[in-house]
Amino acid sequence: MRILIGLAALLSFSLAQATSLDDILSAPHRSAEEKTRDPYRHPAQTLDFFGVEKDMTVAEIWPGAKGWYTAVLAPYLREEGIFYAAQFPPDSDISFYTRSLTLFKAHLAKYPALYDQVRITHLYPPVYSDIAPAGTVDRVLTFRNVHNWAKAGKAEAVFASFFKALKPGGILGVVEHRAPEGRSLEEQIESGYMTESYVIAQAEKAGFRLAKQSEINANPQDSADHPAGVWTLPPSLRLGDQDREKYLAIGESDRMTLKFVKPE
Repeated sequence: MRILIGLAALLSFSLAQATSLDDILSAPHRSAEEKTRDPYRHPAQTLDFFGVEKDMTVAEIWPGAKGWYTAVLAPYLREEGIFYAAQFPPDSDISFYTRSLTLFKAHLAKYPALYDQVRITHLYPPVYSDIAPAGTVDRVLTFRNVHNWAKAGKAEAVFASFFKALKPGGILGVVEHRAPEGRSLEEQIESGYMTESYVIAQAEKAGFRLAKQSEINANPQDSADHPAGVWTLPPSLRLGDQDREKYLAIGESDRMTLKFVKPE
């Protein structure tokens, strides 16, 4: 019965009534678990900072299996905009990538009223470098992914892909776990926390100009120094019950929020 009620609530949700991000964020298609992360991820404020509008072409990079931001962006852009989900490579030998892609597609297929307009592309240079047709995208957004590209040695190529996809004057929005300045690249990769200077350098190398920084997603309680790196904290809680309450009290990681522009 509970499942049927939830489905009915979802089907009754009218996209025509979703006139703001707040409408999307409170809609029944987002699970209670997803909504509990809003205080740490500040989706409305973050997307406003990046200047996302309903009639734009937006590419979200590596949304993963669950598509936390996809659940916000896809309905928001469905009627007037274009939404690309630049996913993991479909032929990867990394099982996590292929499994995540499969789960993501299955999730979209469950709710065509919300996700039928999502355009799935793939990113993993050098084979997959085109997240969208060149020069057509208003906003490229990536959330907590830079450490993965640094680990794979692909950060430079990935940022170049972003630059290629964006229109002149387009915005690249980056949210990433933030390390204190001075950490080596090896330490950053191992912990999952990257320095702002590293991210800025990668973007500038690709041709971007830093437009603005925000503390929207800052968490001063996070020391960025934990036994299992950023994965010590929620939602991963990699240490299990060990000091669980301590890490729950800290909350999700301290994060940089950076806005870059592709020069006209």
